[in-house]
Amino acid sequence: MGLFLRLFLESFKVAATSLSANKLRTTLSLLGISFGIFSIIGVYSIVDSLENKIREDIQSLGDNVVYVQKWPWNTTNNSPWWKYMQRPEPNYDDYQAIYGNIESASAICFAYGQSKTVKYKSNSVEFVTYMGVTNDYLNIWDIDIEFGRFFTRQEFDQGKPFVVLGYDIASGLFDSPEKAVGKFVKISGKKHAVIGVFTKMGQNLIGDDPDTRAIVPAKFMMKSVNPKSLNSNVLMVKVKDGIELEELIDELTGKMRSFHRLKPKADDDFAINDISLMASGLDAVFGVVGIAGTFIGVFAILVGGFGIANIMFVSVRERTGQIGIQKSLGAKNYFILLQFIFESIVLSLMGGLLGLVLVLIMVEVVARVADFQFYLSFFNIFLGIALSVVIGILSGVIPAYQASKMDPVEAIRANT
Repeated sequence: MGLFLRLFLESFKVAATSLSANKLRTTLSLLGISFGIFSIIGVYSIVDSLENKIREDIQSLGDNVVYVQKWPWNTTNNSPWWKYMQRPEPNYDDYQAIYGNIESASAICFAYGQSKTVKYKSNSVEFVTYMGVTNDYLNIWDIDIEFGRFFTRQEFDQGKPFVVLGYDIASGLFDSPEKAVGKFVKISGKKHAVIGVFTKMGQNLIGDDPDTRAIVPAKFMMKSVNPKSLNSNVLMVKVKDGIELEELIDELTGKMRSFHRLKPKADDDFAINDISLMASGLDAVFGVVGIAGTFIGVFAILVGGFGIANIMFVSVRERTGQIGIQKSLGAKNYFILLQFIFESIVLSLMGGLLGLVLVLIMVEVVARVADFQFYLSFFNIFLGIALSVVIGILSGVIPAYQASKMDPVEAIRANT
């Protein structure tokens, strides 16, 4: 162990000397390794950060919730889209048919909506998701009320003209969101009493933005907007604790088929989606991105590897006499071999560490500019260091082997 440590320290000194003696040549050679590590680890860091964020956003949909909709989430170019278009939208009748009749469900909510403009005096907020929902909405979505309150069961059943606003809507209409409670806003020309404001959530990467929702009781919204006329209806069903999601899906499928009076051999005229379908699609997408980044980085690393190999060949030629003296004093072949391999590893590590520093700088800059939390994981740091070591070994093994096989007499003569 002491020998290897001494060899490594000696190789580090020789590598530093080589770097200082041939600054331009060595720096240009190390830039190849730096750019390669930067490309691979940079892509991996961005992909990992985006993937984790998107998976967190998907998890916010609920890994214990299924969504009954017209279209499945896992459509492809080969999907029978013409069949999906003929399907009916889930509606309030479906909700009434299954509500209280699904033993494996702890909550069932029907929701539908459309884009509207919300007005208060001279202020207005456009492109608001105006949604009619049933009373289990908060049991499905994990959203808190910042100011005011949510609807009571009686207000749902009576279809009261009340509304709970998303944080951004309340901020856009009033001086401060808390002032929204107790005021009346207009949506489609109808007055709505604001009884609450949701806590600010922020837009996620899957396009969902709870801060721009205006929630009203479904029965109130039905007085002006028929759910059957829209194409964004959804039934959300939450599974009971201790029950598998597959059991809920089987029971829900049976109830929906029975209510729609489908024949045994007929295809479902609805889709039951859960987040596993969306998550499985992410694996393929991020896998392709990762492979593309790997290819880019590999080519850059190869260029850097050839550069380090060139440095090592020059180093062997310049130190031929030194090698001859070492061997004449009893240095073994493996000692010479390890000496040059360690030197190559040290050079490669210098380039790799520079690449990791560049990745860290990029991550910080992107995180600040894009207001998004990118990070450089310990695994990616370890991967960058490991790749640098491997490239160092591969780049230095041939020059080191040539040095170890030199005849000491010929080596000394070559330097005289």
